[in-house]
Amino acid sequence: MNLLISALLSTALLLLTTIYPGISPAQEVNQFNIPNTSGMPGIQGAPGAPGTSLPSGIPVPGQLTPEQQQKIKGLLPKKPPADADKKTKEKEGTIPGRDEITLEGKPKKILSPFEEFIQGKAPLFVSTEVEQFGYSLFEQPPSTFAPVDTVPVSPDYLVGPGDEIKISIWGKLNAEHLTEIDNDGKISIPQIGILYLTGLTFAEAKETIEKAFSRNYRPEEVKINVSLGRLRTIKVFIVGKAQKPGSYTVSSLSTLVNALFAAGGPGKNGTMRDIQVKRNGVTVTHFDFYDFLLKGDKTKDIRLLPEDVIFIPPVGPLAAIIGYVNTPAIYELKTETTVKEVLELAGGLSDIAFKGKLTEIERIIDNKYVTVYNANIEDPKTADFNVRGGDLIKIFPVILDKRVVRLIGAVQRQGEYGIGTGLTVKALLSIGGGLQYYAYTDEAEITRITVTQQGPETTKIMINLKKALDGDPQHNIMLQENDYLFVKSVPEWELYRTVTISGEVRFPGVYTIIKGEPLSALIKRAGGFTDKAYLKGAIFTRESIRKLQQRQLEESIDRLEQQMISQSARTMETALTTEEAAQQRAVLDQRTALINKLRLAPAKGRLSIRLDNLDRFEGSPHDIVLEDLDMVTIPEEPQQIQVIGSVYNQTAFVYDPQGTVSTYISKAGGLTRDADKNEMYILKVDGSAVSKRAAGGFLSSWGVLDPGDTIVIPEKIEKIAWLREIKDITQILYQLAVTAGVLIVTF
Repeated sequence: MNLLISALLSTALLLLTTIYPGISPAQEVNQFNIPNTSGMPGIQGAPGAPGTSLPSGIPVPGQLTPEQQQKIKGLLPKKPPADADKKTKEKEGTIPGRDEITLEGKPKKILSPFEEFIQGKAPLFVSTEVEQFGYSLFEQPPSTFAPVDTVPVSPDYLVGPGDEIKISIWGKLNAEHLTEIDNDGKISIPQIGILYLTGLTFAEAKETIEKAFSRNYRPEEVKINVSLGRLRTIKVFIVGKAQKPGSYTVSSLSTLVNALFAAGGPGKNGTMRDIQVKRNGVTVTHFDFYDFLLKGDKTKDIRLLPEDVIFIPPVGPLAAIIGYVNTPAIYELKTETTVKEVLELAGGLSDIAFKGKLTEIERIIDNKYVTVYNANIEDPKTADFNVRGGDLIKIFPVILDKRVVRLIGAVQRQGEYGIGTGLTVKALLSIGGGLQYYAYTDEAEITRITVTQQGPETTKIMINLKKALDGDPQHNIMLQENDYLFVKSVPEWELYRTVTISGEVRFPGVYTIIKGEPLSALIKRAGGFTDKAYLKGAIFTRESIRKLQQRQLEESIDRLEQQMISQSARTMETALTTEEAAQQRAVLDQRTALINKLRLAPAKGRLSIRLDNLDRFEGSPHDIVLEDLDMVTIPEEPQQIQVIGSVYNQTAFVYDPQGTVSTYISKAGGLTRDADKNEMYILKVDGSAVSKRAAGGFLSSWGVLDPGDTIVIPEKIEKIAWLREIKDITQILYQLAVTAGVLIVTF
């Protein structure tokens, strides 16, 4: 026990030196002299664990007073906020509920209803979160809808005041003319004079200019090219239920759709089905935006003329269709409309829509929303059913009838399989890819659960797989829903186990082993030791031991962290001044750093063994049975002795067969004034330890040194005020010492 305590204290102090190399224990006492106010003995085990007790007056987490919790709240490491995951996702650009793009500017991945259905994420209800169809197109109008005035115009374009005419002349006469049609509708050309062009199409204006030149020049003498430059603007009016009604100045190339985008489109109370253009008091077109959105029909999107009026009447009757259609939305009804026609507006049924008697139509009757129709959507009567304003059509998804059986064990593909209309054992094994070569075919087990009024009943059915595969009806039975077929492996089946042996053996490498094979057999297979093998320094690690050590270490560190929280609460109660509070904060920082450092120390899983020549080692207590993933390393003989801890020069020295502990301590400059002389120990190269206390306390006589040994001189634990007050520190440091070098020793 004394040896363990020495190892523990040394390990803790070495960690503290690593964490705060600039603060010695003596400085720590002078700077943070915090007395142990409890005066109680140390706690053994975890608070609240069986066989343990807590001193009175020491709070544990969950028992702190509100005042104590408030005081230590600002000192303890901050926990991530509840929405930390959301903030992390924001950084990654995957914010739930964000519709358009991620923070990186990439389109957000949105699953279609069919993708949700296949991935098992389809909701169990029909969502009513739908909007009026088409209006979202105007929320952020794309710039491509804005007309440009620098493109070639069609021959039927009507020229007028404000349009620029570009005339290029070459041949007998070379000239460039850029002239604008004035308010009187004319242009002036030096060689020709004045020409009136207002009211002409571009083709007619071009012909007029060419004829004028032909009166003075022969066509073979002068070539002419006429084009339009900057186009004029026109004023139109958008009135009615527009999003932003008013007077708009647009390009002379603008059409009805261009002007609607400029005005933000119809408002939600404006129609999308009958947008009118009035010219000189006459309605010249009725534009149905649904034709444009659903069919791409833009034939009635006429070009606007000056003083045109775009009139948007109030919205017509509205009906909603929700659920599993391709475009669920609220649609405006233009005329008397049937269910079939509304389905066509919504793009038809989706592939996973239920086509049976699960179609509901809800209607407002006597100021109440009631279901007036519930029928098969594919029934002709349903298709011809008239839809009224305010109706709600619900299309439900198909029913997921997951009737499966489970296949587990020595088969090619384990998993769940649909039972369909009938499935036998032989058919299930065929779907699962057949048996593995190591399958036990004499017996398999079917677990069957039968639902009764008294509760589920479980039945075990044993079958012979050979006979089942041959079609024997007594064994190739018909499976039922939720049956569980377990195919066993042959007894004691295991493909192989591997161990690794490296270092000073003739044939190092990874070897397969059989169950019960000892270490000596592995060494023989590796060709035995080389002449340079240092058997005392053999390192043997085992995965099962590593997992055990790691679990114990983590549990102990958790207990230490809880105890530090309690200690912080008690010491904060005594902090009456700002200086004392600052000291407590510095102490808490040291404790937090120690906890973090402890968590970074992984368990090694080392098992201390003593190797010897094979003839003596074979059959000895240390000739242990190998396990899967064991690792054995045989090093060369080291040439040094290491001295660490409370000496003036922590370093390694060349091994001297005549050297003693005192010799090497002297070479390291001797002990410091904070060294704990009574707790010195030697960490042997084989992983064991020898303490000075066990040897009687004589520096010159205890411990025989071997090459590779480490002499450890701990510092006095009383010098670390806050560490002295941690009651559970010995249990935690024991676990850490196991990982650092005080190992599990065999026999």
